[in-house]
Amino acid sequence: MKSSKAAPVQSVERAIQILELLREEPSLSMSEISRRLEVHRSTVFRVLGTLEAHDLVEQESARGSYRLGFGILRLASAVTDQIDFSRDAQGSCDALAERLNETVNAAILDEGYAVTITQAQGDQMVGVTRQYVGQRGPLHATSTGKMLLAHAGEEEFDRLISRGLESFTGMTMTAPDVLATELETVRRRGWASAVAEWERGINALAVPVRGSDGEVVAALSTTAPSFRLPESHFAEVAEILAEEAARLEARLGFFGG
Repeated sequence: MKSSKAAPVQSVERAIQILELLREEPSLSMSEISRRLEVHRSTVFRVLGTLEAHDLVEQESARGSYRLGFGILRLASAVTDQIDFSRDAQGSCDALAERLNETVNAAILDEGYAVTITQAQGDQMVGVTRQYVGQRGPLHATSTGKMLLAHAGEEEFDRLISRGLESFTGMTMTAPDVLATELETVRRRGWASAVAEWERGINALAVPVRGSDGEVVAALSTTAPSFRLPESHFAEVAEILAEEAARLEARLGFFGG
C-alpha cells in the first residue's frame, strides 16, 4: 500500500531547514547557511528573501548575517494563546460538570464543523458517551454548532447549505430557511439548543465565549439525556452556562459590553 503522506515541497523544506539552523545558532551568514545545507547560494538567497519579507528572519546589518525575526514570536504567541485557552476552557468545563453533574464541552469552529477541544463529565449512571475531544459535530444539528454558526457570518452559512444539511434524526433541521430562523433566535436570546437533533434522546445547550475583541471564539455546552435536560429547564441551565462563560471570557480579556 502506498503511503498517503504528501511528498515535501522542496522550497518549504529549505525554509524549515534554515529556520532550524537559526534556532540552533542565533546568527549565520548566507555563505554559512549555503555550506551547511549543501545548497547553492542563489537558492538560499531566494528562500531567505521570502522569509525576510514575512519577518521570519532578519539581517543584523546591511549584507550581514541572518537571525530569526520577530514574525516567529507572532506565530509562537498564537500557539501559546491556543494552549492557554484550552487550559482555561478545561477549567470551566470541570467547574460546570461538577455543578451540573452532566457532560460539558467547549468547542471551536474548524473547517465547517464544531470541534470539541475540552470535555468534562459528571458521574451520572446514564451519561453521554458519544462525544470526545477532537470530535467534529455538524453545525446545524448540535448546540455548539448552531452557536458558532450563528456568529460565523453568511459565508460559513452558505458553505454549509451548499454542502447539504444531513438528517441524523427526525428532529434534525434540514431546511435552510428553518435553520436561518433558528440562528436568528440563537443570536437574540444568547444561547443555542439541540433537541434530539444529532442523537435521539439527547438534548444539548450552548452559550458563546467571546475573546478580547468581543468576537465569539468558542461555545460552551452541556449535553444530557432528554429526561434530565428537558426543554422546560433550558433557560435555567443556559444561565448557569453563561455565568461560567463570563468567567472564561474575563480570563480571555473580555468583560462584556
